[in-house]
This record gives sequence, structure tokens and C-alpha cells, in this order.
Amino acid sequence: MLFSQASLLLALSTVVAAAPYEKRWFGSWGQESGSSVFDSFLEFGKRHSWRGRTTYQGQCNVAAVQMPQAPKPLPPPSEGLTLYHVAVGRGTQNYTCDTSNATAVPVAAGAVASLFNVTCMSADSPTLLSVIPNVALELPTPTANDATSPIYRDISGHHYFTDLTTAFFNLDTNLNTYGAGGFKKVNASDAPATAVKGQHGQGYGAVPWLKLQAKTKDECVFQEVYRINTAGGNPPTSCQGQAAEFEIQYSAEYWFYS
Repeated sequence: MLFSQASLLLALSTVVAAAPYEKRWFGSWGQESGSSVFDSFLEFGKRHSWRGRTTYQGQCNVAAVQMPQAPKPLPPPSEGLTLYHVAVGRGTQNYTCDTSNATAVPVAAGAVASLFNVTCMSADSPTLLSVIPNVALELPTPTANDATSPIYRDISGHHYFTDLTTAFFNLDTNLNTYGAGGFKKVNASDAPATAVKGQHGQGYGAVPWLKLQAKTKDECVFQEVYRINTAGGNPPTSCQGQAAEFEIQYSAEYWFYS
């Protein structure tokens, strides 16, 4: 089901009023400071603003948290791994086109996203978390100018590609040291048919759910990453009318296991 932004904000405001756990989400992402939604979401970080690699267990209990599954489930985390961190990513999927070829199709060229800590939300309010990527997709992508926003107090780090097959997660910031490393895709599953296709309900579909594994096991404290609950990100089926390089807005949850 597709929701308008107004409907999502109303639904989230209702949830926040009923269960005011974690509220720092909109910040400078296009909301006016006088709005009730902004005010409630500024309080959202009280439960999930844990700091450091080990302190989160004292802030919330993630031992029983179950990761959502795609209609065709991805393989489970490898034996011995446990949930380490959960983040919402907001950014772009990037593509290239051969503009000299009339029959060319877009080619994936990596992604760039800012990651925000929602670990305790995965334990305390998983239903609310499941719609956060849809809400985030409707808001502007964070930029360097947002660094003074309260939302950055919950930043996990950044996601980007170091080459066409290496997804890099840098979760070491000025605030936290969660780890960093390069990952490769080992499995994929189509997003549910109900996934948000793009901004304002218009787009080419949600990118697949993924399972990623560390390229070098000793490189990073977390060893596997799942991209789930995706919203937007898919390119058009043809390069017709597209530039040589272009971006498609997306959002997703990232689940890290160590």
C-alpha cells in the first residue's frame, strides 16, 4: 500500500503520541521547527542514542529482535553471528548509460547513503521502524550542511562503493566507532510488490533486498550486512532520455551482524 507523505506523518505522529520512545528523525529534513511532528521527532533519540560498540546492550535488548523477511527469504545470518547494529540509509542508487547506444539499459554504478542509528527502534518499535524508510524517501537527502542538526547526533556513518563490486560501510565517525569494511553481495531477493516504488509513489520500483558478506573477515567487527525494507532506487528499464550518469533516490534498513 502506498501512503502520501501527509498520511505517513499523521500515522507516525499518532504512534509517537502513543509510545514516545525514540523521536529524533526529521531534524532539518524539510520540517519547520514549529510543527508538532518536528517537535516530537526531536525527542526520538532518547532511547536509541547509545554510544560505542558495547554500550547499546545496556540501552536496549536486541537479543530477541527478528529481522523482517522478504517474500522469498534471504539466507539467515551465519552461525555464531548476532545482531550488532541497525541503521536506516538515505541516499541514491547511481547508474550510467551509454548514450551512443539507442538500445542501452542503465548499468548500476554503486550507491551513496547516510546511515542513521535505529538499533533500539528495531527492538522497541519494529512496526514504526518498518515505515521509516518510506518516510525518509520523501524527505531531502542529508548534506554536509546538516552537520549541525540534532539528527546527526544519531548518525551511524556512511555507505558508498569503493569499486563496482565492493559496498563499503564506514561506521567510524567523530561520535562513534562501530567499525568499517568492504562487503560483497552473496544473495538477493526481490522487494515485496507493496514496496514504495519511488518518491511521491512514482518511480521504477524498490531495489532488491540483499545479503552481504565481508570481503576480509579480519577487516571489520561486523561480518554480514542485510539491506531490507527498501524504498525506491530502481532505474528505468531503458536509457532513453537519460543522462550518461544519473541518480535514483532510495532508502532502506541496514542490519549488521557480528
